Amino acid sequence: MTAENPLRLEYVANFEYAYAAGRYASRFMTALRDEAKLHGTRCDECDVVLVPPRPVCGLCGGATSDWLEVGPTGTITGYTVVEIPFIDPMTGRERPVPYGFAFIRLDGADTNIYHFLEENRHDHLEIGMSVEAVFKPPDERTGTMADIVNFRTLQEK
Repeated sequence: MTAENPLRLEYVANFEYAYAAGRYASRFMTALRDEAKLHGTRCDECDVVLVPPRPVCGLCGGATSDWLEVGPTGTITGYTVVEIPFIDPMTGRERPVPYGFAFIRLDGADTNIYHFLEENRHDHLEIGMSVEAVFKPPDERTGTMADIVNFRTLQEK
Protein backbone atom coordinates (compact mmCIF):
# COMPACT_ATOMS: atom_id res chain seq x y z
CA MET A 1 0.00 0.00 0.00
CA THR A 2 1.39 3.35 -1.12
CA ALA A 3 0.02 6.81 -1.90
CA GLU A 4 -0.17 5.78 -5.55
CA ASN A 5 -1.74 2.40 -4.73
CA PRO A 6 -3.95 2.84 -1.62
CA LEU A 7 -5.66 -0.06 0.12
CA ARG A 8 -9.37 -0.06 -0.80
CA LEU A 9 -12.04 -2.04 0.98
CA GLU A 10 -15.56 -2.34 -0.36
CA TYR A 11 -18.11 -2.23 2.43
CA VAL A 12 -21.79 -1.35 2.52
CA ALA A 13 -22.69 0.19 5.86
CA ASN A 14 -26.33 0.15 6.91
CA PHE A 15 -27.04 2.48 9.79
CA GLU A 16 -30.44 2.54 11.42
CA TYR A 17 -31.07 5.79 13.23
CA ALA A 18 -33.78 7.99 14.62
CA TYR A 19 -33.64 11.70 15.21
CA ALA A 20 -35.76 14.32 16.90
CA ALA A 21 -37.64 16.36 14.32
CA GLY A 22 -37.84 19.39 16.61
CA ARG A 23 -40.81 21.56 17.58
CA TYR A 24 -41.58 23.00 14.16
CA ALA A 25 -41.30 19.84 12.07
CA SER A 26 -43.16 17.86 14.76
CA ARG A 27 -46.07 20.30 14.74
CA PHE A 28 -46.11 20.30 10.92
CA MET A 29 -46.07 16.49 10.65
CA THR A 30 -48.64 16.01 13.42
CA ALA A 31 -51.13 18.29 11.63
CA LEU A 32 -50.41 16.45 8.39
CA ARG A 33 -51.07 13.08 10.06
CA ASP A 34 -54.06 14.00 12.24
CA GLU A 35 -55.87 16.59 10.12
CA ALA A 36 -54.44 16.32 6.59
CA LYS A 37 -53.50 20.01 6.89
CA LEU A 38 -50.36 21.85 5.84
CA HIS A 39 -48.89 24.78 7.75
CA GLY A 40 -46.19 27.37 7.33
CA THR A 41 -44.66 30.06 9.48
CA ARG A 42 -44.52 33.78 8.67
CA CYS A 43 -41.24 35.66 9.01
CA ASP A 44 -41.53 38.61 11.37
CA GLU A 45 -38.95 40.58 9.33
CA CYS A 46 -39.67 40.03 5.62
CA ASP A 47 -43.27 38.72 5.91
CA VAL A 48 -42.76 35.58 3.76
CA VAL A 49 -44.57 32.36 4.60
CA LEU A 50 -42.16 29.43 4.82
CA VAL A 51 -43.25 25.86 4.11
CA PRO A 52 -42.21 23.62 5.71
CA PRO A 53 -42.31 25.86 8.78
CA ARG A 54 -39.06 27.02 10.30
CA PRO A 55 -38.16 28.98 13.44
CA VAL A 56 -35.81 31.23 11.45
CA CYS A 57 -36.27 32.61 7.94
CA GLY A 58 -33.66 31.28 5.53
CA LEU A 59 -34.11 34.34 3.31
CA CYS A 60 -33.42 37.16 5.77
CA GLY A 61 -32.53 35.49 9.09
CA GLY A 62 -35.56 36.88 10.92
CA ALA A 63 -37.53 34.96 13.51
CA THR A 64 -40.91 33.46 12.68
CA SER A 65 -43.90 33.50 14.97
CA ASP A 66 -47.24 33.20 13.15
CA TRP A 67 -48.44 29.75 12.07
CA LEU A 68 -50.73 29.71 9.05
CA GLU A 69 -52.61 26.99 7.22
CA VAL A 70 -51.58 26.76 3.55
CA GLY A 71 -52.73 24.70 0.58
CA PRO A 72 -53.80 21.97 0.02
CA THR A 73 -53.89 23.51 -3.46
CA GLY A 74 -50.94 25.14 -5.13
CA THR A 75 -49.11 25.88 -8.36
CA ILE A 76 -46.38 23.97 -10.19
CA THR A 77 -43.27 26.18 -10.34
CA GLY A 78 -40.99 23.55 -11.88
CA TYR A 79 -41.32 19.89 -12.83
CA THR A 80 -39.78 16.88 -14.47
CA VAL A 81 -40.91 13.43 -15.51
CA VAL A 82 -38.48 10.81 -14.22
CA GLU A 83 -37.95 7.90 -16.58
CA ILE A 84 -34.91 6.23 -15.01
CA PRO A 85 -35.61 3.69 -12.23
CA PHE A 86 -34.04 4.18 -8.82
CA ILE A 87 -34.53 3.07 -5.23
CA ASP A 88 -36.99 5.41 -3.51
CA PRO A 89 -35.37 6.51 -0.22
CA MET A 90 -38.80 6.89 1.42
CA THR A 91 -39.80 3.26 0.79
CA GLY A 92 -36.58 1.38 0.03
CA ARG A 93 -38.21 -0.05 -3.11
CA GLU A 94 -37.65 0.67 -6.77
CA ARG A 95 -40.02 3.42 -7.84
CA PRO A 96 -42.08 2.61 -10.95
CA VAL A 97 -41.32 4.89 -13.89
CA PRO A 98 -42.29 7.19 -15.40
CA TYR A 99 -43.49 9.52 -12.66
CA GLY A 100 -43.96 13.24 -12.34
CA PHE A 101 -42.07 15.25 -9.74
CA ALA A 102 -42.52 18.97 -9.12
CA PHE A 103 -41.72 22.05 -7.12
CA ILE A 104 -45.05 23.24 -5.76
CA ARG A 105 -45.89 26.64 -4.30
CA LEU A 106 -48.80 25.96 -1.97
CA ASP A 107 -51.52 28.61 -1.88
CA GLY A 108 -50.65 31.00 0.93
CA ALA A 109 -46.92 30.13 0.89
CA ASP A 110 -43.94 32.00 -0.52
CA THR A 111 -41.57 29.02 -0.75
CA ASN A 112 -41.80 25.72 -2.62
CA ILE A 113 -42.04 22.13 -1.51
CA TYR A 114 -41.24 19.25 -3.83
CA HIS A 115 -43.38 16.17 -4.25
CA PHE A 116 -44.68 13.55 -6.65
CA LEU A 117 -47.31 14.31 -9.25
CA GLU A 118 -50.15 12.02 -10.24
CA GLU A 119 -49.60 13.03 -13.87
CA ASN A 120 -46.58 11.45 -15.56
CA ARG A 121 -46.75 12.67 -19.16
CA HIS A 122 -44.59 15.60 -20.29
CA ASP A 123 -47.23 16.88 -22.68
CA HIS A 124 -49.86 17.06 -19.91
CA LEU A 125 -47.81 19.22 -17.54
CA GLU A 126 -46.71 22.83 -17.54
CA ILE A 127 -45.39 25.43 -15.14
CA GLY A 128 -48.25 27.41 -13.64
CA MET A 129 -50.70 24.50 -13.50
CA SER A 130 -52.92 24.24 -10.43
CA VAL A 131 -52.56 21.12 -8.30
CA GLU A 132 -54.10 19.69 -5.15
CA ALA A 133 -52.64 17.37 -2.51
CA VAL A 134 -54.03 13.83 -2.39
CA PHE A 135 -53.72 12.51 1.16
CA LYS A 136 -53.61 8.94 2.38
CA PRO A 137 -56.68 7.77 4.33
CA PRO A 138 -56.51 8.82 8.01
CA ASP A 139 -55.72 5.31 9.29
CA GLU A 140 -52.71 5.05 6.93
CA ARG A 141 -51.06 8.40 7.76
CA THR A 142 -47.92 8.26 9.91
CA GLY A 143 -46.75 11.88 10.13
CA THR A 144 -44.35 12.08 7.19
CA MET A 145 -44.43 13.79 3.81
CA ALA A 146 -45.43 10.38 2.43
CA ASP A 147 -48.87 11.08 3.96
CA ILE A 148 -49.35 13.07 0.76
CA VAL A 149 -49.66 10.41 -1.92
CA ASN A 150 -49.08 12.94 -4.69
CA PHE A 151 -50.46 16.14 -6.19
CA ARG A 152 -53.10 15.87 -8.88
CA THR A 153 -53.58 18.49 -11.56
CA LEU A 154 -56.78 20.54 -11.38
CA GLN A 155 -56.77 21.59 -15.03
CA GLU A 156 -55.90 20.07 -18.35
CA LYS A 157 -53.10 21.40 -20.51
